[in-house]
Amino acid sequence: MGVHARQYEINKRSVQQIQLFVTMGSESGDRLLFAITFIVLFQLFFTTNAQTCAGNCGKKLDSCSCHATCQSLRECCPDFKQFCVEITPHSGSLLGGTDFLVLDSVFNPNDKIICRFNGETETEGYVDGDGRGHCISPLLYESGWIPFDISTDGVNFKASGRWLSVHHSKLDSAFKIVLKNATQWQYYGTPGTTGTLEMTWNASLIKADRVNVELWGYEETGEPYSSNWAPEWRYLYTLGKDVPNSGSFSFVPVSAKKPYSDWHMGSMRVSPSTKPDGQMGVNALWSGAHALAWHLEEEFRKDPAGWALDKCVEWDALEKSMPNFLEEIADCPCTLAQARADTGRFHTDYGCDIEKGSKCTYHPGSVHCVRAIQASPKYAAGQQCCYDKAGAQVLTGDSIGGSTPDRGHDWGSPPYKKPPRVPGLSHWKYDVITFYYCCLWSDNCHYYFTHRPSSDCRTYTPPKAGVVLGDPHFVTFDGASYTFNGKGEYILTHSPDYNLTIQGRTEPMNGTALKATRLTSVAMREAASDVVEVRLIDGADQLEVLVNQRVLSFSEQSWIDLKGVFVYSSISKNATVMFPSGAGVEVRAGPGTLATTVLLPREFRDKTRGLLGRMNENPDDDLTSSSGEVIGATENKPEDVFRFGASWAIANETSLFTYDSEYLLKEYYFGPKHDPAFVPAFSVTEDSGDPLLEQTLKMCFGKGSQFCKYDALVTRNLEMGNATLRSFQSHQSVIKDLEPVLSCGWLPPPSHGQKEGQLYLEGAKVTFSCNHGYRLYGSAERTCLDTGKWSGETASCVSDNTLAIVLGSVGAILTLVVMAIAIALYTRKQKRERSKNADAKADSERSSIPVQNL
Repeated sequence: MGVHARQYEINKRSVQQIQLFVTMGSESGDRLLFAITFIVLFQLFFTTNAQTCAGNCGKKLDSCSCHATCQSLRECCPDFKQFCVEITPHSGSLLGGTDFLVLDSVFNPNDKIICRFNGETETEGYVDGDGRGHCISPLLYESGWIPFDISTDGVNFKASGRWLSVHHSKLDSAFKIVLKNATQWQYYGTPGTTGTLEMTWNASLIKADRVNVELWGYEETGEPYSSNWAPEWRYLYTLGKDVPNSGSFSFVPVSAKKPYSDWHMGSMRVSPSTKPDGQMGVNALWSGAHALAWHLEEEFRKDPAGWALDKCVEWDALEKSMPNFLEEIADCPCTLAQARADTGRFHTDYGCDIEKGSKCTYHPGSVHCVRAIQASPKYAAGQQCCYDKAGAQVLTGDSIGGSTPDRGHDWGSPPYKKPPRVPGLSHWKYDVITFYYCCLWSDNCHYYFTHRPSSDCRTYTPPKAGVVLGDPHFVTFDGASYTFNGKGEYILTHSPDYNLTIQGRTEPMNGTALKATRLTSVAMREAASDVVEVRLIDGADQLEVLVNQRVLSFSEQSWIDLKGVFVYSSISKNATVMFPSGAGVEVRAGPGTLATTVLLPREFRDKTRGLLGRMNENPDDDLTSSSGEVIGATENKPEDVFRFGASWAIANETSLFTYDSEYLLKEYYFGPKHDPAFVPAFSVTEDSGDPLLEQTLKMCFGKGSQFCKYDALVTRNLEMGNATLRSFQSHQSVIKDLEPVLSCGWLPPPSHGQKEGQLYLEGAKVTFSCNHGYRLYGSAERTCLDTGKWSGETASCVSDNTLAIVLGSVGAILTLVVMAIAIALYTRKQKRERSKNADAKADSERSSIPVQNL
């Protein structure tokens, strides 16, 4: 029952009780009855209409609701849409300038619309000719959902909504300026790169007939890692003044003068020519950040390599004065398969995506790169890992296209706003424009790679994966498998140490005769993060994602930053949720059910409980009830497993789910969290007379066949059984991809020599050779052993001339040693002969003395 209905019934009963009380008195009570009835009805009217959503969005009031669920429950306050506004578009560049429309609200032509973002940054909106209100998004050095409020008098901000601020490089090209031939823009002035530069944009997104084309620059000022370290986004100059808003602009650039040429990175902006040059908070479109080679000083065009080397050396000195962030970033996965499977900690780098043709501009030789989702804890640094077509990691020690860590995480890091946490721009400042200095505009990559060396994978440990699939079947983190067909809401996994909770809701299969359930919703939260719920849209086999009980739209963006959690959904059947601890949840829609994979880093060992087990490498204790009773994972009765599953039912006080329909309220909020009246089919009989049996047995074979047969025969649906088998096989592939891989670490080539082999995993061989005129000392071939050590000795190359000198020196030394030994022997011989002669003389003298008589 909604709040309106409840309030109405309460007041109706009150009126009836008063009427009965007065009627039981005398006829003289008629006037009193009228008076009291009038008062109560007035109070009913007043109570219902005094409840307003002005300043109350997200709240459930006494008589009506301003909560996001009020529309589906039909209990919204009358002014809900007026004050809890929806907008279109709902997202745009964090650089600002997007003109968005306030829906379902009518404004007066004289209203002075002010839009306040985050409670601090204001922009001026306007009312169009149709009485619709508009806001302009401001410059925000952060990404994610930004709350905003609207005032029509410049004083009272009663309406509110939310705006999605997006990383400029993640923004779809339809909503930003596109630099045609971006390489020409960023190499302009280097040998062979000149000509006319051209840019295009969607002219309909600028509400003006004529526009200005401007250049803006980005810098970070103040002492790094101090309180005065701040971002600066500055208007530099206008390239096109009052030009037609045709959607394109071209020009032949000239070198800028100081101080403008001191800005080496920035973006182009197009804005209405009716606004002053460089004014913020106006309707505008931006290009992505890029290297401003085309506008640099004349000295750059005269000697690009020399100019860039000077900047590279300056950066090298700056890096040496800054803290070393390399020690706190995570190691990369060893293989591409691991990197793509570890979705809780790593995500595709939009700049090098195998699914989009592997256009890896900054990483030649790589086919796919991933980035660590979370920035490092102290310095907010990032990690990037790139892989070649064989799936091996590409390292900077072997290739300019190798993986590189970042002082500024490309995607930024909460709480954003200040360096080095500004999304995209801090990364460009310290990791990208510096790559141009040292590697792209000059050939001095040794400077860059000294400070940005690839991390190998010697300390990487893959996560553990558990899954819920089909009708529903569970495979725990330690590999135990079982079937639990209860109806209710349960704890899939909970870790008190990380304050991570993942809950699952099961509903009966469609059809009253089917004694089986399916997973239809998963809700989760870590610590104080937003609550994310992913649920199945019945009949469509698609997903609906809710954040704090509000539906989240992916129509404009596939990646959304939330409070303490990220969500990615590129298609309506898949969603990935990522938490700061490295925990990841993948939810996939199938025919009538959800398949859900939970990935947990090894730090969760011995720190989990729930239906997915204890994650301690011991499958025998995975079926531990909430009271501590252990049911054997292999030898157990289905009824015992059912009792174990029921023990993990949640309570309303701990529920993370949304109850936004009469059905959900009745069955799950007011109903039991585990329905004891629902008794599933604990097993299935393979009846030879069953017309589905033959097809089922043909379809269900190999690992997971028991789940496939159960689902096909119990639900009487071959598609269901096949989907279960495919989900199980997919999980087995993930387990295989996440198997630990041993690395012995990178081996350098010898000076004046080469090496063959760039794979450094167990069993890999690396061979060494020397240039002409050099000879190899040490091991010509080394093998990565199962101990994590390389066989043999370090290889080195020695020049033949050096060898001759060494051998000559050794020969001379040996000659001297022989001579010294000969002299010593001769001297010793002479001493012995002199001693012998002296003894003989003494004996002769004694023999010549007369014998005395006694």
